[in-house]
This record gives sequence, structure tokens and C-alpha cells, in this order.
Amino acid sequence: MAHLLVIESWVGSMSHLLPRAITEGGHRFTFLTRDLNHYLRSTPEEHSHPLLAAANILTADTNDLQTVLAHVERLHPTLTFDGVLSSCDYYLPTVAAVAAHLGLPGPEPDNVLAACRKDLTRRRLAAAAVPGPRFALCADWPETAAAAREIGYPLVVKPVDLCAGMLVRKITNEDELAAAHQALNDFPENARGQLREPTVLLEELLTGPEVSVETVSFDGEVHVVGVTGKNIGGAPAFIETGHLFPADLGPAPATAVTETAVAALKALGLDHVVAHTEIKLTPEGPRVVEVNPRPAGNRITELVRRVTGVDLTAACVDVALGHRPNLTARATDAASAAIAFLLPERDGVVTTVEGVDTVRQDPAVVELNLGTLKGREVRRATNNNAYLGHVMTVDTNGAAGLRAEQLLRQLTLRYEQGPAVPA
Repeated sequence: MAHLLVIESWVGSMSHLLPRAITEGGHRFTFLTRDLNHYLRSTPEEHSHPLLAAANILTADTNDLQTVLAHVERLHPTLTFDGVLSSCDYYLPTVAAVAAHLGLPGPEPDNVLAACRKDLTRRRLAAAAVPGPRFALCADWPETAAAAREIGYPLVVKPVDLCAGMLVRKITNEDELAAAHQALNDFPENARGQLREPTVLLEELLTGPEVSVETVSFDGEVHVVGVTGKNIGGAPAFIETGHLFPADLGPAPATAVTETAVAALKALGLDHVVAHTEIKLTPEGPRVVEVNPRPAGNRITELVRRVTGVDLTAACVDVALGHRPNLTARATDAASAAIAFLLPERDGVVTTVEGVDTVRQDPAVVELNLGTLKGREVRRATNNNAYLGHVMTVDTNGAAGLRAEQLLRQLTLRYEQGPAVPA
């Protein structure tokens, strides 16, 4: 039995999947956080709280790297950690630094930081000639406005260090750019209290379908587990409204996107990681959107597991321990698996969701998660943090994506003193 140190986590599905993978692997974990209340605010009714599985729950200022290193160094002789990991993007560089400090398995900290910071990613990929959008990194408003004129509208404005599509916007003119620039200035720290890097990233607007490539890198080898199709909506934001595994691609496009993803991982020097690389299939070929040095969120790992039998969350645990993961696909009952997300289309207080019983009884449904919505105040979705629930389907002939979308449309949100809004 190994002992893992988990430094922070998300509060969504991965907060359950990661502890499950640790315990099902026969291991135990200690959880380290700066704010335990962050994880006690709510727990889905169908789950026990994931921290109940922790051997220890400890606190330290996880936003200060030197404090964490000193704290973990004091704990290590007594608790004896065998690996370090997290499911929260904001702490992946800290995890890599702690692993290196303790002499435990893990990727190079500088390479993880380069993957987590979109400005550093763009520089490294460009230097290695990995295809991506034309871009500019801007320090202030005059530089931003000038760079936008050079790239040309429409374009995309991004923070370099936020997640879930927060404050990422399609921009069509300078007035919109000024508003987006001000919104970034008005958001000086992330949800975990970390000060943000003020650099603004401008990118050429890429057109075409979006996919993600799910990979595991170990001992210098990159294993491609598969390609996930992604539905994007919510313009001018870029909200992931659903996923399909495997993506509906022909052999040539599939080869092109996987080769591009592998090139991006090598350019970033990422090894001993499970990665989720997002790519646009543009008319000019694949272009890298971003590289995430951790397993995919949005329950994509569950889609992969249902189709291939490969558990990417378990692979993440194995890699953190320095063990070669089992990535051998096995036969399952599913040719495809898909998820579609319920999103609020307006501000208001939800009174009910209609159509739940009909959707739940559909034989294609393997998960229907809506949590507690009655009386919940919501705002129109502007990023991937706005999900109210999801429908997950499987199919024996590859049509799971279409079925998930059809079923989602059968769910109707009703609001206080307002009309019904189809999902």
C-alpha cells in the first residue's frame, strides 16, 4: 500500500474520481489544503464526501511554495509519502515542485509551469514550430490594442492563468476588446486566492471542430489513449457543452491531431503525466489550443473508461507513484460514450426541471446528475463553471453523442416568475 499526498483538488467530479482511484488501487492519501471550508460547502446527495476517505487532513498555506516545501519536509519522515498529486490546475506546479523536493516521481516543475501558463505554453510551442494560432502577449492596454490591430478582428482574448474558460472571449472590435481587457484587470486573483499574472493573451480566432487528445507519458514514451470530440457554445464565451468519445474523425484527421498533441507534449518536456491536449481542426490543419498536464475534466475520463476500459484517473495515480500504468484497452459494451451539460440560459431562481423521469428511463442513459436545483439562484452561463448537471449516454454503434443531445433537449428549466427555458 502506497501513501499519496494530495495537494488541493477540485470540488467537481474529479474530487470523487481521484480518491476512488487511490483507494481502489489499494492506496491511502493525506489531503493538504489551505482552506478546508472550500470543500465543505456542498456535497452531491448521491455521494459521501470524498474527504472521508482521507487518512489525514492537514492545513498549510498551499499558495506559498516555500511554506509548503518546509511543511511537507517536516511531515515526510513521519508520514512517508510515495507520491504527490492534485486534480486542481492551480496547484499542479506546486505538486511537481514538492515531488522534486522530496525526490519522488513526477514531471519537471518548470515544464509543468510552462504547460499551466498559457503565455509560456505559446512561447515554447512557437519555438518548437508546433502549429498554433498567431498570438501576442500584452502587458498593458496600448500594447493590447496595437497587437489586436496587427492580428486582426475577430480574435480571442484570454487570461494566461485561469481555468474552465473563465474570461475567454471572442472579440470583434476594439470596444469589445476594451471591455474584456477591463474585466481581466478587475479579476486580480483566482478562486483560490492566488494573485494572477497580468499578461493578456491575444490569439487569432481558429475555426473548425475542436477535439482533445488524451495521453499518458511515462519514461519518455507518449501513449495516445484516444481522441474526444467537443461541442462548444455560449458565444462570445467558449463553453464546453458536451463531449463524445471517441471523436467522429476519419483516420487521416485522427492521425494528424494525435501527432500534433504528441509534438506539443514533447515541446513542453512533459513526462510522467496524464495529459489532455485541446486542438482545433482548422482548414489549414490541426492547431493547438492548450495543453493540460492532468487528466481531462468534465467526466471525459469516464467516457474513455466506458468505451476502452482504460482508467485515466487510475493511470494518474500510477504515474505519480512511478509505476507504469496499464493502458491496454479491453472490450466493453460501448462503441461510444457521450456527455451533455445542462446550462442556465438566463439569470433567475430555478423552481423545477421538467422531463427528468422521461430522460432517466431511457436505456442509453448511464448517468443523470442534476443535483439539487429547486430554489437555486443561477446566472446565464459564461464559462465551464456554470454546469447545473449532465446526461451521460452510451451506445453500441457510435451514436451516443446524438442521443445525449436529444435527451438534454427534453429537460426544461422553469424559473420563478418567468417562462420555461429548454436546456
